[in-house]
Amino acid sequence: MTWLNYLADPDAVFVADTSVLISLNATGKTADVFGGLPCQFVVPENVSAELKNGRRNGYRDADVLEELCRDGNVRCVGLGAAALEVYESLVDGSTLRTLDDGEAATIGCAVELAGVALIDERKARLLCSEDYPELTVVSTAGLLLCDPVKSILGERGQAEALLKALQQARMRVPKELVDAVCRIIGPDAAMGCTSLPRSYVATLKV
Repeated sequence: MTWLNYLADPDAVFVADTSVLISLNATGKTADVFGGLPCQFVVPENVSAELKNGRRNGYRDADVLEELCRDGNVRCVGLGAAALEVYESLVDGSTLRTLDDGEAATIGCAVELAGVALIDERKARLLCSEDYPELTVVSTAGLLLCDPVKSILGERGQAEALLKALQQARMRVPKELVDAVCRIIGPDAAMGCTSLPRSYVATLKV
């Protein structure tokens, strides 16, 4: 079973990290995506706390999360014993082997709930593949590119969502998905997205 099958499973749990929520919120379609899929979406309390810290700089992502929770599209959850064990192992150690609070909590929560981790940061994704190979990890770009989300947003809506996430939230795109993202948003738009790899975007000018 691939992660796409989990999207249609009401018992499946997707755990969202801070940067994923910020990128999705930039699209203006988080409620449509989360509310339109049968699976469950949860956010660790650590991630909620990071978003609340953003209020000091005028960011509204914490407000959006509260709305999502009120509408039943997302649940905020604490870390149980199993999640805490993973979390502590990821925040305590050498710099090369440690992660930010939200990323560590997301991975711990996903391991504890046998869920799917929604994470964009390359370092966190690499540590997951090395230390938790059984854990499925999906990026914001992967979620926005998938057919179930395309069905919710429509072809034009999908392209607009990807572009807004790139332009407004500087969404990180795994290298294996860069080509697909650029094909959907178009070469002209891709050249204006600074979070896309410059080496790839340069080839679009040819």
